[in-house]
Amino acid sequence: MEQNSSINVEDVLGIIRRRRWGLIVPAVAVLLISVVVLVAWAPVYRSTSTILIEDQEISRDYVMATVTSYAEQRLQTINQRIMSSARLLEIINRFNLYADKRSRLTTEEIINDMRKDDIRFETITADVVDRRTGRPTAATIAFTVSYEGENPALVQQVANVLASLYLEENIRVIGQQTASATKFLEEEMKSVQADLAELEGMIAAYKEKNPLSMPELLQYNLQTLDWTDRNREQLSDQLRTLKEKESNLQSQLASIAPEAKDHDRALLSELRLRLVTLRSKYSDEYPDVKKTKMEIDELEKRARDENIDAPYQEQPDNPVYITLEAQLASTRSEIDSVLRMIKEAEKKRDVYSGRLEMTPRVEEGYKKLFVERNNTQAKYEDLMKKYMEAKVAQGLEKGNIGERFTLIDPARLPEKPVRPNRPAVLLIGLILGIGAGIGTVALQETADRSARRSGDLTRTFPFPVLAEIPEIVTLEDELRRKKRMKVIAGAAMLSLVALVIGIHFFVMDLDVFWARAARRLVR
Repeated sequence: MEQNSSINVEDVLGIIRRRRWGLIVPAVAVLLISVVVLVAWAPVYRSTSTILIEDQEISRDYVMATVTSYAEQRLQTINQRIMSSARLLEIINRFNLYADKRSRLTTEEIINDMRKDDIRFETITADVVDRRTGRPTAATIAFTVSYEGENPALVQQVANVLASLYLEENIRVIGQQTASATKFLEEEMKSVQADLAELEGMIAAYKEKNPLSMPELLQYNLQTLDWTDRNREQLSDQLRTLKEKESNLQSQLASIAPEAKDHDRALLSELRLRLVTLRSKYSDEYPDVKKTKMEIDELEKRARDENIDAPYQEQPDNPVYITLEAQLASTRSEIDSVLRMIKEAEKKRDVYSGRLEMTPRVEEGYKKLFVERNNTQAKYEDLMKKYMEAKVAQGLEKGNIGERFTLIDPARLPEKPVRPNRPAVLLIGLILGIGAGIGTVALQETADRSARRSGDLTRTFPFPVLAEIPEIVTLEDELRRKKRMKVIAGAAMLSLVALVIGIHFFVMDLDVFWARAARRLVR
């Protein structure tokens, strides 16, 4: 039968009266199912511990910690160690967790479920200024560790154990890093100290091998060479003076007769010497030259007459001659001495010149050793400084005043489960129930081809409606109606029970919500 496409309020009310069972039964059934799910769904509780990452108490300008890694990096490392299978299996065995799953799952599957589903690790960040770069950055200032389970007391215990593991592992990691840094610096310092001693020995051996050509003696060698050159010049001047003195003495000795009585011969020699001197300065026409020549001629004439040119064979006895001869011998002895001194000075000069020539090559090798020694000394001093800082930092960590984790909010006994969310489940069940009822009614009404009113017949058939017969209620119909009423009453009671249970859960959640809100307002 074709039905009218336009539906008014009266039609809707008629459909509700006619299809009330199709609307009520699915809605009640879905609501009852949601209540059953709530009752059967085991509640899951969560307990959370909050740990604060505190900076060291003493300023880093005074004490620099040896742990240079960021807290975020160290925290991730600690988290990986605690989430290892051995640690989690130890916790599972300690508290006998997942006893119902051990018969169905393997140990690895249980550990993976615990790691992925039950344990939650979350960091709390804040905008701070990086102490290394001086730029604002997001840094981790705290983190939370949570554990979920069905037993609230057991959940609290496991959460506290996890928090204590983080605290202990942080202390162990920092202590291990500090001790490792101190030990490493100590070993490096000993190694560098041995290298430094070896270099000192090499420098000492190098100095012994080149004792007189070291760079430290360069100024001394230069000064000694300069003094030797000046001494040689003085000796050369002295030699020239002695040579002149020798020549002069020879001239004087040549002009004096060996015998004292032979005065004329001495005078003749003197005049001849004077003539030579005058001729070197003046001409023969000079009066003194003429006079000297005349005196020489006169003495030569006298000598020929007296035969004064006869050979003289006896030892000289003229005191002046003897004195000059002694002076000449002394002068020659001094000349020999000066010549020996000049040779010694030249030898000494050659020695110091050789030293100066060797100095650049010696200095190159010495400088290489010296630079290596200075670098090793600087490295040793730097390691010594870092070693002392590491010892101070180790004391800082032992005193627990360095960077550390502090438990500021220990795990509490959970009062409300995190799953299931009862109000949400009830609300979803109510919405699904209403939707199921409406869908059932719409399906029934669409599949029904019955005519409910005379107007339906008039619109469907071309024949007029002659009369309408009202509904005839028989005794059987009345009994059937009473049975339906009983069924309705039972369904209503079930709905009421489900509604009471849902309201109970909802009111419990509201009480917890308002209690928490009140505590926040008080704080």
